[in-house]
Amino acid sequence: MLNFYELKLNNKDPVYLQATLFVKRQILLRKAVSGDKLPSRREVAAQLSINPNTVQKAFKLMEDEGFVRTSSTLGSVIYVDDVIFRRIEEQLTRELVQSFVESAKEIHLSFKTVVELISEHWE
Repeated sequence: MLNFYELKLNNKDPVYLQATLFVKRQILLRKAVSGDKLPSRREVAAQLSINPNTVQKAFKLMEDEGFVRTSSTLGSVIYVDDVIFRRIEEQLTRELVQSFVESAKEIHLSFKTVVELISEHWE
């Protein structure tokens, strides 16, 4: 079962988005796989010390995006096929690169410098 105690909330982003992103990262890292159960909404709210309505909003978003399925008998479980995994991988990768590029531009690094730094640190 996925443990939300590991999620460190920030004051910048909406909490329901942070919870959703946390689950996506766990999927990308293969720490959460198809069939894994999620704690109940009440348990997640307690683990994160947040309002249950916020957790409900996160679960609704995850269900809408298709990587969480909820039934009255099984509760909420992770559902990931190849298409969903690739979509999550692409989204998180794009967000990471976009954030990096914006930060590099903010401090006026040239494209050449960025490429050189990436090459240097890649090894």
